[in-house]
Amino acid sequence: MWASEMAQRPFIKMHGLGNDFIVFDARRQPLTLSAAQVRALADRRTGIGCDQLIVIEPSDIATARARFWNCDGAEVAACGNGSRAVAAVLGGAATIETGGGLLAASADTGGATVDMGAPRFGWQDVPLAFAMDTDRLPLAWYGLAEPGAVSVGNPHVVFFVDDPDAVDLATLGPRIEHDPVFPERVNVGVAAMHGRSTMKLRVWERGAGLTRACGTGAVAAVAAAQRRGLADAAVSVDLPGGRLSIHRDAQGHLHMAGPAVVSFTGCVDPEQYQ
Repeated sequence: MWASEMAQRPFIKMHGLGNDFIVFDARRQPLTLSAAQVRALADRRTGIGCDQLIVIEPSDIATARARFWNCDGAEVAACGNGSRAVAAVLGGAATIETGGGLLAASADTGGATVDMGAPRFGWQDVPLAFAMDTDRLPLAWYGLAEPGAVSVGNPHVVFFVDDPDAVDLATLGPRIEHDPVFPERVNVGVAAMHGRSTMKLRVWERGAGLTRACGTGAVAAVAAAQRRGLADAAVSVDLPGGRLSIHRDAQGHLHMAGPAVVSFTGCVDPEQYQ
């Protein structure tokens, strides 16, 4: 029993608009997880359950380093809502080292704001399998056509439609995600602008599926809308789980603001999940 208790690791269960996370703070005690362990911990019936698992580590260039895994066990470079969760754990003003770049963040009792940097539109940056116009990809999938493609630390395509709720994203999302044109797979958004400052958005998240909220998806959708001249500098994005606020600064960086909520805390032995 003593050895089992020593193996227990504290975790924080958090969410941003229903996009939920298991967060381990490994700044003092290192933590290595396999893809199988991530999948087992993320399982909503036999594990803790989450869309993404996050490990906070020491960093030589920032307040902390954040690593993100989707619930399928694949590590990813960026997670917008997850970055807000990390900012809330760190508290106050902080910098976060991620696989997608260095992020500046600030947190208060109401949530967190993260500077997600400038979106990248080069076909190599998304990335795509070959060169094409990323403003309007000359591609279509079952009626969804000419999406914008953008990297905001991870790859996204955004389709502008009349009614996001009318799109069968549960069927089309995985087909688009795994299309060979996207060598690292892709997140899929369907968006509609209401005026120039409000957007409705649904997202199929790479490696996680339909999500109540996707922070990078909101940033990518606003970037694509602004590139097409459809949106102002500040946009409120309504997702199934609630609202995120995205604004572009004078340097072209996109800032994302929204809640980061602690659901509960606990302890777990990761070695029991394989």
